Amino acid sequence: MAINAFVGGVVGVERSTLAPLAGHDFHIASRAAIFSFLISFGLVKAASNFAAGRLADRLGRRTVLLVGWAAALPVPVLIIFAPSWGWVVFANVLLGVNQGLAWSTTVNMKIDLAGPRRRGLALGLNEASGYLALSAAAAGAGFLAATYGIRPVPYLLAEVIAASGLLLSLLTRETAGYVDLESAGALPTKLVGQLVVKVSFRDRTMSSACQAGMVNNLNDGMAWALLPLFFAAHGLGLRDIGLLAGAYPAVWGAGQLGTGWISDHLGRKRLIVTGMLIQSLAIGAFVVLPGFTWWIVASVLLGVGTALVYPTLLAVIGDAARTPDRATSVGIYRLWRDAGYAVGAIVAGVIADAGGFTAAIVTVAALTGISGVIVAVRMRETLVPSAMIRRAP
Repeated sequence: MAINAFVGGVVGVERSTLAPLAGHDFHIASRAAIFSFLISFGLVKAASNFAAGRLADRLGRRTVLLVGWAAALPVPVLIIFAPSWGWVVFANVLLGVNQGLAWSTTVNMKIDLAGPRRRGLALGLNEASGYLALSAAAAGAGFLAATYGIRPVPYLLAEVIAASGLLLSLLTRETAGYVDLESAGALPTKLVGQLVVKVSFRDRTMSSACQAGMVNNLNDGMAWALLPLFFAAHGLGLRDIGLLAGAYPAVWGAGQLGTGWISDHLGRKRLIVTGMLIQSLAIGAFVVLPGFTWWIVASVLLGVGTALVYPTLLAVIGDAARTPDRATSVGIYRLWRDAGYAVGAIVAGVIADAGGFTAAIVTVAALTGISGVIVAVRMRETLVPSAMIRRAP
């Protein structure tokens, strides 16, 4: 949990500073151009998630975790000394590698250690630690940027966080042995392509989770890249933007302390459907209810909806996948989920340039609501009563 808090902290610094940096230091006006950092981040993180799952099954969890942290160390330095926006985009390529490898590995290690009875709780704790740290780092970076400037001070904080995460990861132990025990001799699927098709399309439950994860991160990408610009266009300063950027992931992170556990008792599907619909309403509220106070309320609601969805979707994949294929299946799900950052940046950027902020935000709200309906129609409940849980695959 501590390691994942550092993973969240690194990306949290960017949540409140990177979009303003584009206009302030590099004088970029096009929303689509500004969002190029998020497109690079999302595509690379998505691919890294997939690679992390497969590599974790082959090389072990700890090795993948350390490689992920090594990728994070140059990111703040590149942004501090960036003479052009291209450097920032490249830094976010490395950040995507870090987030994909390191965060995916903490997820798989939690699943390994907790077992099926406490899967939702373990994933809720894991995601909560990451997003609470993300929230704190976003708010802290916003304050530092307002006080000392966007560069370099906020990114010195990011460098300290990255170095701390690497040092702590050196103390971890390998957890792959727990998978061998739970698998009871079963072998993983040899052809990864078959598994990709199954998780992405053929299995109604896992494919429903994949599309919901993608849409969830589509709207998170909008919150990351578009909302700070939307708030700035309405006259808010960096401190207020930092508070808004931090409020949503703070509620998201804290809420997951309970929602993962709740999904272990009430089931996964109803939490996911409810969460997607709450997200849709909250996103729409940003344009319907103007002003800082209402935007705080909308941010809180968006955090509640995301808390219901985020660890629960991971638990669905953990429930539905074969044990020896689990890390790779989680990687495939996270491939789709984090591709949502790139899709969201493209959709929101193009629509914002063509029709303004309101059109982009309303579009994302509608897509989120549709995704919740798809889950309601296609997904089966995966929670198995405790008495029926067996350790065999």
